[in-house]
Amino acid sequence: MNTTPASGLILRLAGPLSAYGTQAAFAHRDTAPHPTRSALIGMLAAAAGRPREHALAPFDDLPGRPSYQELNVTTRIDRPGTLHTDYHVTGGGYPRHMSMPTSAGQHRPAHSSALPSHRLYLNDAAFTLALTGPAPLIHTIADHLEHPHYAPYLGRRACVPDEPLVLGDPLPDPEHHLRHHVPLTLPHPPRNGADTVPVTFLWETPPTHKPADSQLDLADQPLDLTSENRRYTTRRIWRTTEHLPARLYAGPRPLAALADYLEQDLSCTGHA
Repeated sequence: MNTTPASGLILRLAGPLSAYGTQAAFAHRDTAPHPTRSALIGMLAAAAGRPREHALAPFDDLPGRPSYQELNVTTRIDRPGTLHTDYHVTGGGYPRHMSMPTSAGQHRPAHSSALPSHRLYLNDAAFTLALTGPAPLIHTIADHLEHPHYAPYLGRRACVPDEPLVLGDPLPDPEHHLRHHVPLTLPHPPRNGADTVPVTFLWETPPTHKPADSQLDLADQPLDLTSENRRYTTRRIWRTTEHLPARLYAGPRPLAALADYLEQDLSCTGHA
Protein backbone atom coordinates (compact mmCIF):
# COMPACT_ATOMS: atom_id res chain seq x y z
CA MET A 1 0.00 0.00 0.00
CA ASN A 2 1.31 3.43 -0.99
CA THR A 3 1.64 5.65 2.09
CA THR A 4 3.15 8.68 0.32
CA PRO A 5 1.28 11.89 1.27
CA ALA A 6 -1.40 12.92 -1.23
CA SER A 7 -1.37 16.01 -3.37
CA GLY A 8 -3.57 17.38 -6.14
CA LEU A 9 -3.61 19.11 -9.51
CA ILE A 10 -6.33 20.96 -11.42
CA LEU A 11 -6.73 20.42 -15.17
CA ARG A 12 -9.05 22.21 -17.58
CA LEU A 13 -10.14 20.03 -20.52
CA ALA A 14 -11.80 22.43 -22.96
CA GLY A 15 -11.66 22.98 -26.70
CA PRO A 16 -13.67 23.36 -29.91
CA LEU A 17 -13.96 19.57 -30.21
CA SER A 18 -13.43 16.66 -27.83
CA ALA A 19 -14.29 12.97 -27.97
CA TYR A 20 -14.18 10.46 -25.12
CA GLY A 21 -15.12 7.21 -26.79
CA THR A 22 -16.60 4.27 -24.96
CA GLN A 23 -17.05 2.18 -28.13
CA ALA A 24 -15.34 2.24 -31.52
CA ALA A 25 -17.25 -0.39 -33.45
CA PHE A 26 -16.10 -0.24 -37.06
CA ALA A 27 -18.03 2.62 -38.72
CA HIS A 28 -19.46 4.15 -35.52
CA ARG A 29 -17.29 5.97 -32.99
CA ASP A 30 -19.17 7.44 -30.08
CA THR A 31 -18.27 9.80 -27.24
CA ALA A 32 -19.15 9.83 -23.56
CA PRO A 33 -20.70 13.09 -22.27
CA HIS A 34 -17.64 13.76 -20.10
CA PRO A 35 -13.94 12.76 -19.99
CA THR A 36 -13.40 9.05 -19.42
CA ARG A 37 -10.74 7.69 -17.10
CA SER A 38 -9.09 5.82 -19.97
CA ALA A 39 -8.84 9.02 -22.06
CA LEU A 40 -7.31 10.92 -19.14
CA ILE A 41 -4.73 8.23 -18.38
CA GLY A 42 -3.93 7.97 -22.09
CA MET A 43 -3.29 11.73 -22.22
CA LEU A 44 -1.02 11.61 -19.15
CA ALA A 45 0.93 8.64 -20.50
CA ALA A 46 1.41 10.35 -23.88
CA ALA A 47 2.69 13.51 -22.19
CA ALA A 48 5.15 11.31 -20.27
CA GLY A 49 6.27 9.59 -23.49
CA ARG A 50 5.18 6.20 -22.19
CA PRO A 51 4.32 3.60 -24.86
CA ARG A 52 0.96 1.85 -24.58
CA GLU A 53 2.45 -1.33 -23.11
CA HIS A 54 3.96 0.67 -20.23
CA ALA A 55 1.23 3.27 -19.75
CA LEU A 56 -0.23 1.60 -16.65
CA ALA A 57 3.04 0.40 -15.14
CA PRO A 58 4.28 1.82 -11.81
CA PHE A 59 6.85 4.63 -11.82
CA ASP A 60 9.85 2.70 -10.51
CA ASP A 61 11.87 5.88 -10.02
CA LEU A 62 9.33 7.48 -7.63
CA PRO A 63 8.87 6.73 -3.91
CA GLY A 64 6.25 4.06 -3.37
CA ARG A 65 6.23 3.13 -7.10
CA PRO A 66 2.90 4.86 -7.79
CA SER A 67 0.88 4.40 -10.98
CA TYR A 68 -1.88 6.30 -12.76
CA GLN A 69 -4.36 3.77 -11.36
CA GLU A 70 -3.93 5.40 -7.93
CA LEU A 71 -5.26 8.74 -9.13
CA ASN A 72 -8.64 9.90 -7.88
CA VAL A 73 -10.49 12.18 -10.30
CA THR A 74 -13.30 14.63 -9.56
CA THR A 75 -14.91 16.23 -12.60
CA ARG A 76 -16.71 19.56 -12.67
CA ILE A 77 -18.92 19.90 -15.76
CA ASP A 78 -18.63 23.59 -16.57
CA ARG A 79 -20.06 23.41 -20.07
CA PRO A 80 -21.40 20.07 -21.34
CA GLY A 81 -21.17 21.11 -24.99
CA THR A 82 -23.36 19.85 -27.80
CA LEU A 83 -23.18 16.56 -29.64
CA HIS A 84 -21.70 16.82 -33.14
CA THR A 85 -21.63 14.02 -35.76
CA ASP A 86 -18.95 13.98 -38.43
CA TYR A 87 -19.91 11.92 -41.47
CA HIS A 88 -16.45 10.71 -42.44
CA VAL A 89 -15.42 8.87 -45.63
CA THR A 90 -12.09 7.06 -45.98
CA GLY A 91 -10.47 5.51 -49.04
CA GLY A 92 -12.54 6.85 -51.94
CA GLY A 93 -11.14 8.09 -55.25
CA TYR A 94 -7.90 6.08 -55.26
CA PRO A 95 -6.67 3.63 -57.93
CA ARG A 96 -7.54 -0.02 -57.29
CA HIS A 97 -4.09 -0.88 -55.88
CA MET A 98 -4.47 1.94 -53.31
CA SER A 99 -8.09 1.28 -52.34
CA MET A 100 -9.32 -0.08 -49.00
CA PRO A 101 -8.11 -3.65 -48.32
CA THR A 102 -10.46 -6.57 -47.75
CA SER A 103 -10.16 -9.24 -45.04
CA ALA A 104 -8.67 -11.58 -47.69
CA GLY A 105 -5.85 -9.15 -48.41
CA GLN A 106 -7.24 -7.98 -51.74
CA HIS A 107 -8.38 -4.46 -52.65
CA ARG A 108 -11.94 -3.28 -52.97
CA PRO A 109 -13.33 -2.42 -56.40
CA ALA A 110 -13.95 1.25 -57.20
CA HIS A 111 -17.69 1.12 -56.45
CA SER A 112 -17.08 -0.01 -52.85
CA SER A 113 -13.66 1.43 -52.06
CA ALA A 114 -14.99 4.24 -49.85
CA LEU A 115 -15.70 3.40 -46.20
CA PRO A 116 -18.16 5.78 -44.51
CA SER A 117 -18.19 6.23 -40.74
CA HIS A 118 -19.98 8.33 -38.15
CA ARG A 119 -17.71 9.97 -35.58
CA LEU A 120 -19.30 11.74 -32.64
CA TYR A 121 -17.74 14.71 -30.87
CA LEU A 122 -18.58 17.15 -28.11
CA ASN A 123 -18.65 20.66 -29.49
CA ASP A 124 -17.36 23.50 -27.26
CA ALA A 125 -17.39 21.46 -24.02
CA ALA A 126 -15.40 22.47 -20.93
CA PHE A 127 -14.54 20.29 -17.92
CA THR A 128 -12.41 21.12 -14.89
CA LEU A 129 -10.78 18.15 -13.16
CA ALA A 130 -9.21 17.69 -9.75
CA LEU A 131 -6.56 14.95 -9.74
CA THR A 132 -5.51 13.62 -6.35
CA GLY A 133 -2.78 11.07 -5.72
CA PRO A 134 0.68 10.47 -4.23
CA ALA A 135 2.59 13.75 -4.17
CA PRO A 136 5.61 12.51 -6.21
CA LEU A 137 3.26 11.29 -8.97
CA ILE A 138 1.25 14.53 -9.01
CA HIS A 139 4.42 16.63 -9.29
CA THR A 140 5.70 14.35 -12.06
CA ILE A 141 2.41 14.67 -13.96
CA ALA A 142 2.56 18.46 -13.64
CA ASP A 143 6.08 18.46 -15.09
CA HIS A 144 5.09 16.14 -17.96
CA LEU A 145 2.12 18.31 -18.91
CA GLU A 146 4.30 21.43 -18.75
CA HIS A 147 6.91 19.80 -21.04
CA PRO A 148 4.99 17.03 -22.86
CA HIS A 149 6.75 14.34 -24.90
CA TYR A 150 3.65 14.07 -27.10
CA ALA A 151 1.17 16.93 -27.34
CA PRO A 152 -1.97 16.40 -25.21
CA TYR A 153 -5.31 16.01 -26.95
CA LEU A 154 -8.92 15.61 -25.85
CA GLY A 155 -9.64 11.99 -26.68
CA ARG A 156 -8.64 12.09 -30.37
CA ARG A 157 -5.57 13.62 -31.96
CA ALA A 158 -7.65 16.14 -33.92
CA CYS A 159 -9.08 17.56 -30.65
CA VAL A 160 -6.63 20.20 -29.49
CA PRO A 161 -7.13 21.54 -25.93
CA ASP A 162 -7.47 25.21 -25.12
CA GLU A 163 -4.90 26.90 -22.94
CA PRO A 164 -4.36 26.82 -20.05
CA LEU A 165 -4.50 23.05 -19.59
CA VAL A 166 -2.93 22.98 -16.10
CA LEU A 167 -4.41 25.46 -13.62
CA GLY A 168 -1.55 26.22 -11.28
CA ASP A 169 0.91 24.24 -9.22
CA PRO A 170 0.10 21.12 -7.18
CA LEU A 171 -1.92 21.90 -4.07
CA PRO A 172 -3.28 20.00 -1.04
CA ASP A 173 -7.04 20.18 -1.72
CA PRO A 174 -7.94 20.66 -5.40
CA GLU A 175 -11.60 19.72 -4.84
CA HIS A 176 -11.96 22.70 -2.50
CA HIS A 177 -10.63 24.93 -5.29
CA LEU A 178 -13.13 23.45 -7.76
CA ARG A 179 -15.97 24.46 -5.47
CA HIS A 180 -14.74 27.84 -4.25
CA HIS A 181 -12.01 29.38 -6.42
CA VAL A 182 -11.53 28.10 -10.00
CA PRO A 183 -13.36 30.26 -12.59
CA LEU A 184 -16.44 28.72 -14.21
CA THR A 185 -16.75 28.47 -17.99
CA LEU A 186 -20.55 28.39 -18.18
CA PRO A 187 -22.71 28.14 -21.33
CA HIS A 188 -24.86 31.05 -20.08
CA PRO A 189 -24.36 33.84 -17.52
CA PRO A 190 -25.95 33.36 -14.06
CA ARG A 191 -29.44 34.81 -13.62
CA ASN A 192 -29.56 38.45 -12.59
CA GLY A 193 -29.28 38.69 -8.82
CA ALA A 194 -28.37 35.01 -8.38
CA ASP A 195 -25.85 34.30 -5.63
CA THR A 196 -25.16 30.74 -6.78
CA VAL A 197 -25.26 28.60 -9.95
CA PRO A 198 -25.97 24.85 -10.11
CA VAL A 199 -23.05 22.85 -11.49
CA THR A 200 -22.80 19.07 -11.95
CA PHE A 201 -19.90 17.22 -10.29
CA LEU A 202 -18.79 13.62 -10.87
CA TRP A 203 -16.96 11.88 -8.00
CA GLU A 204 -14.94 8.64 -8.05
CA THR A 205 -15.42 8.18 -4.31
CA PRO A 206 -18.74 8.76 -2.53
CA PRO A 207 -19.03 12.45 -1.58
CA THR A 208 -19.05 13.03 2.17
CA HIS A 209 -20.40 16.59 2.24
CA LYS A 210 -23.85 15.68 0.83
CA PRO A 211 -25.82 12.71 -0.52
CA ALA A 212 -25.27 11.95 -4.19
CA ASP A 213 -28.07 12.68 -6.65
CA SER A 214 -27.34 9.46 -8.54
CA GLN A 215 -24.63 6.92 -9.29
CA LEU A 216 -23.47 5.31 -12.49
CA ASP A 217 -21.22 2.40 -13.50
CA LEU A 218 -18.78 3.07 -16.37
CA ALA A 219 -16.60 0.53 -18.18
CA ASP A 220 -13.66 2.91 -18.72
CA GLN A 221 -11.08 1.81 -16.14
CA PRO A 222 -8.18 0.60 -18.34
CA LEU A 223 -6.53 -2.74 -17.63
CA ASP A 224 -4.47 -2.86 -20.83
CA LEU A 225 -4.03 -0.04 -23.36
CA THR A 226 -2.12 -1.95 -26.05
CA SER A 227 -3.86 -1.97 -29.43
CA GLU A 228 -3.93 -5.78 -29.63
CA ASN A 229 -5.33 -6.44 -26.14
CA ARG A 230 -7.20 -3.34 -25.06
CA ARG A 231 -9.30 -4.16 -21.96
CA TYR A 232 -11.32 -2.21 -19.42
CA THR A 233 -13.13 -2.87 -16.19
CA THR A 234 -16.06 -1.11 -14.53
CA ARG A 235 -15.87 1.69 -11.99
CA ARG A 236 -18.61 3.58 -10.16
CA ILE A 237 -19.06 7.34 -10.11
CA TRP A 238 -21.38 9.52 -8.05
CA ARG A 239 -23.15 12.62 -9.36
CA THR A 240 -24.01 15.71 -7.31
CA THR A 241 -25.32 19.16 -8.06
CA GLU A 242 -23.20 21.80 -6.36
CA HIS A 243 -24.44 25.36 -5.93
CA LEU A 244 -21.28 27.35 -6.58
CA PRO A 245 -20.78 31.10 -6.06
CA ALA A 246 -22.03 33.06 -9.06
CA ARG A 247 -18.94 35.27 -8.73
CA LEU A 248 -16.90 32.40 -10.21
CA TYR A 249 -18.50 32.97 -13.62
CA ALA A 250 -15.60 33.70 -15.99
CA GLY A 251 -17.64 35.61 -18.58
CA PRO A 252 -18.00 34.88 -22.30
CA ARG A 253 -14.20 35.06 -22.75
CA PRO A 254 -12.80 33.09 -19.81
CA LEU A 255 -9.08 33.47 -20.51
CA ALA A 256 -8.79 36.74 -18.57
CA ALA A 257 -10.43 35.23 -15.48
CA LEU A 258 -8.25 32.12 -15.75
CA ALA A 259 -5.13 34.28 -16.05
CA ASP A 260 -6.15 36.20 -12.92
CA TYR A 261 -6.68 32.91 -11.06
CA LEU A 262 -3.25 31.66 -12.12
CA GLU A 263 -1.59 34.90 -11.02
CA GLN A 264 -3.26 34.60 -7.61
CA ASP A 265 -2.05 30.99 -7.40
CA LEU A 266 1.52 32.07 -8.17
CA SER A 267 1.45 34.86 -5.62
CA CYS A 268 0.08 32.54 -2.92
CA THR A 269 2.78 29.94 -3.56
CA GLY A 270 5.58 32.49 -3.72
CA HIS A 271 6.39 31.93 -7.42
CA ALA A 272 5.28 35.32 -8.73
